[in-house]
Amino acid sequence: MFINLIDFPQFLVAFILSSYLYEYLSILYSVTQGADLSHVFCTKDAAAVIKSYSPELIVHPVLEESYSVRDDEKRAVSTKVLAEVARWMERFDCLVVGPGLGRDPFLLDCVGEIMKLARRSNVPIVIDGDGLFLVTNSIDLVSGYHLAVLTPNVNEYKRLVQKMLGSEVNDQDASQQLLALARSIGGVTILRKGKSDMISDGYSVHTVSIFGSPRRCGGQGDILSGSVALFLSWALQSSTAPGDSTTSLSNPMVLGCIAASALLRKAASVAFENKKRATLTSDIIEHLGQSLDDICPAC
Repeated sequence: MFINLIDFPQFLVAFILSSYLYEYLSILYSVTQGADLSHVFCTKDAAAVIKSYSPELIVHPVLEESYSVRDDEKRAVSTKVLAEVARWMERFDCLVVGPGLGRDPFLLDCVGEIMKLARRSNVPIVIDGDGLFLVTNSIDLVSGYHLAVLTPNVNEYKRLVQKMLGSEVNDQDASQQLLALARSIGGVTILRKGKSDMISDGYSVHTVSIFGSPRRCGGQGDILSGSVALFLSWALQSSTAPGDSTTSLSNPMVLGCIAASALLRKAASVAFENKKRATLTSDIIEHLGQSLDDICPAC
């Protein structure tokens, strides 16, 4: 079920789209576990802080928020932002949208246009956090796009179910509801985070419940979005396009979600063994490398 990472080339370029600070966890995962380069497209206010985290990060402070742009400048600024991102898009193996993004209307409008560009360029998109707020209100951004992965938590999943299925979350029939939700969005892959992670691309449902930690400190979802981007990019390099097969385990988007979920749970479990209730997300990050090697030895 797991991807043999030894067989995959290590030249993933992860493109991270965020405006504030939690996105560092997504970036850190992609860098430390195999991404050669990680680009961060962010606001000017966030750029210096993000760049100070690590010299490996390539930071593009091109995004703007409403307070810094006059109404008569918005069209020109939006065009400039899109043109800057377009210069880099063909180099990216994956796009992560959402961790730390915020909900500024002008910023979200620009991000929506960037997501449309990614679709036209056939770049996979992993959507988390405030990116899911954007997508829930503008479902056409991902509808029918088989290279999209949504990673909702409990509340984000609830909003998606209400919007797309017109009902409340049904935990008694969780698998069928997740299957229906993925189908209603046109076959995107959904990783529903919870006590057990559930993954569906509209064909079948897979559950990851191995390992895990009773401590759910903030930031784990941000690590997950970066790891999903990394693993699905590796999987895409060695398989046919998603949607070509009738089995979910032939879909690299599903494989990437399963591998990322299992790894994060393994690292969180080890971190909790050491730190117990004092476990922080930074402790989990420290155990990602060894946990990956425990699951899939490098030699």
